[in-house]
Amino acid sequence: MNINIANTEIKKRGFLDLDIDPQLDLFAEIEKLKKEKNAILLAHYYQEPDIQDVADYIGDSLGLAQKAAETNADMIVFAGVHFMAETAKILNPTKKVLLPDLNAGCSLADSAPAPLFKAFKDKYPDHLVISYINCTAEIKALSDIICTSGNAEKIIESVPVDQPIIFAPDKNLGAYLNKKTSRNMLLWNGACMVHEIFSAEKITKLKIRHPQAKLIAHPECEEVILSMADFIGSTTQLLKYTKIDNYQQYIVATETGILHQMQQASPSKTFIPAPPNNSCACNDCPHMKLNTLEKLYGCMAYEVPEITMEESLRLAAKKPMDRMLEISRAAGLIG
Repeated sequence: MNINIANTEIKKRGFLDLDIDPQLDLFAEIEKLKKEKNAILLAHYYQEPDIQDVADYIGDSLGLAQKAAETNADMIVFAGVHFMAETAKILNPTKKVLLPDLNAGCSLADSAPAPLFKAFKDKYPDHLVISYINCTAEIKALSDIICTSGNAEKIIESVPVDQPIIFAPDKNLGAYLNKKTSRNMLLWNGACMVHEIFSAEKITKLKIRHPQAKLIAHPECEEVILSMADFIGSTTQLLKYTKIDNYQQYIVATETGILHQMQQASPSKTFIPAPPNNSCACNDCPHMKLNTLEKLYGCMAYEVPEITMEESLRLAAKKPMDRMLEISRAAGLIG
């Protein structure tokens, strides 16, 4: 397959659809391609287990941003969603950044269209804008500082208490941070479809059936879920907590991909996905799960789809990203 045919397929499908021999050892082939192309494979915790197992680094948004900023690889292959691959490109303009499926978007990022957010921001010219990293490059470019769920509290505390703040795009995370920091940030009305689907009623029943289990939750969850939780933290913080805590059972209120790492780190413990409020598997992110081992192999073999952006947008989006990394280093959150 030549690159022109590949690009035509990408435009139609969003990914390269290859007829792959089922006998092909994709794990071995991907490892081979990484060495041949000096490529690094970065994967989010919410990816399918096979992708996590072949990745060079697995992490949450903060860890992935740091790895993307410091890598010496020529090619960054991002097994995650679109805004994550965009973030890698923002931090690495000279490197080729690939995403296995361009359709791997984000409901939270989609909840903040840039023109509407700009109009909202313009109403409050005295407000500093802190945006959660789960947003598009256009929203980053309209922001003063970026944060992740792992460093948001420290980011907010770095801002003088008399400075008014707009927080976007996640209203649930913003409300949680207002409570934690005693701020009154103005919140954009956005949310993650996965973290809004958990059922308080079903979790209560699950806790009755598993009285020895702790409920741990991501701060993107709604307040009714967070109020029930024994521990609240970013994906990495949830994973770390289950490693050091002495309980043996956990009900996990975040995307189910993290359970793979939790089970690997603590094989004797039991991890139960928190139930959604309907019968579908809605606590699986449909965007994250668009990436597959087959798409990953095709992506690396033909070096498509590639993430590109205008340099003016990249520079505008990079400024608040750099500020986030600077504050995180000063706070000892990253090395």
